[in-house]
Amino acid sequence: MSNNINQELNSNVEDAEQSDFRKGVVDWIKHNNPKDPGFLLPQTFMEVGSEQVLDFLREWQYKVWSSGYLGMAWPREYGGQGMSRQFQQIADEEMKKARVPICFNVIGLGWAGPLIIDTGSDFEKQTYLKGILTGDDIWCQGFSEPNHGSDLGSIQTRAERDGDEYMINGSKIWTTMGNFAKYMILLARTDSQVDRRYNGLSFFLAPMRVPGVTTSPIQKLTGDYGFTETFFTDARIPANCLMGEEGHGWRIAMQTLQYERGAEAGAAGGVSILSTVMNDLLRIAKDVQRDGKPLMRDSVTRDNLVKFLIEEHALHLSESRLKIPALCSDYPNSIALSGKLRGTEFYRRMRQYALTLQGASGSLYVGDSDAVEGGFWQRAYLNNFSTTIGGGTSQIQANIVGEHVLGLPKD
Repeated sequence: MSNNINQELNSNVEDAEQSDFRKGVVDWIKHNNPKDPGFLLPQTFMEVGSEQVLDFLREWQYKVWSSGYLGMAWPREYGGQGMSRQFQQIADEEMKKARVPICFNVIGLGWAGPLIIDTGSDFEKQTYLKGILTGDDIWCQGFSEPNHGSDLGSIQTRAERDGDEYMINGSKIWTTMGNFAKYMILLARTDSQVDRRYNGLSFFLAPMRVPGVTTSPIQKLTGDYGFTETFFTDARIPANCLMGEEGHGWRIAMQTLQYERGAEAGAAGGVSILSTVMNDLLRIAKDVQRDGKPLMRDSVTRDNLVKFLIEEHALHLSESRLKIPALCSDYPNSIALSGKLRGTEFYRRMRQYALTLQGASGSLYVGDSDAVEGGFWQRAYLNNFSTTIGGGTSQIQANIVGEHVLGLPKD
């Protein structure tokens, strides 16, 4: 066992080619990281609320892709580089360190794209993949519905076959960038007479710019707009938008959620969320004073910061452990299936603690001249709620770990 682990560990050490590649990425970022555009850029892909922001991010994503640092592991014939995934991971690491702008087309880059690569037809790959990478074709997700929360089995949006088309009626909610999207990964009910409600669902790669599809913007806690509610009223889409077989959409939807929750590889890469790390929190503790002294000199504060540092390091070690099968044999898939829960909850607590350290200033927000670091942490904390809800709430993630990792009964 120990020899196998050592071999796996050695295989993760960068070779000369990868080391040179990393240096090239760092140099490229140094010369291409855009300057402050003069307006507030989103911290996540769920905050793209204006054409001005969209145009800026589309130009940035195209630059990253055309320079060879996005979609590196995707097939060459569909706009990728056909390279080892390790190179994409290196590029992503350096872009995150440098705090470059996000690559906004995340639902395409991280969910729809990998799904199409893994299970799509040649027609679907040829039609959709390159536009995802360039940012020309924006994708959104049509799973959640009003009044049904995370219970996808209760979907009421209907898709009725009519010759060479499907007619769609219903609504979806929390549709990120729905007002800008060209395509939607859509889960709709094609048969309501089946015994099991999951069996009557079908999965579509649906165009958004057709008559009968409308969107209404939803304002977030942050004041930004990034979500919409989407309405389908006798909207007709081509029958070849159906992915897989009619009535088998539940399986495809569950595979899509695996990509969304980080349990499956295949994402094109890029920065999807402007992350906050412990070094940022330590900076707050050094800069903010209480009773005339830096918070870092307070023993309770230092103790709490050390606990956060240990947890952050454990998350990074888990990512490395995930790549070594010999270290995951006790509970296979446990790290992958629990990653979203552990990560999003850690950042929620860490960002909340950053506000606690600010004392009364923690109530100030972006735009207030007295806000610590311009209100960055307040905005980051409020944004974090979307990550603990999207892709399945933290409660649902805990159920998944309990049932599929620990083998606990549903009741």
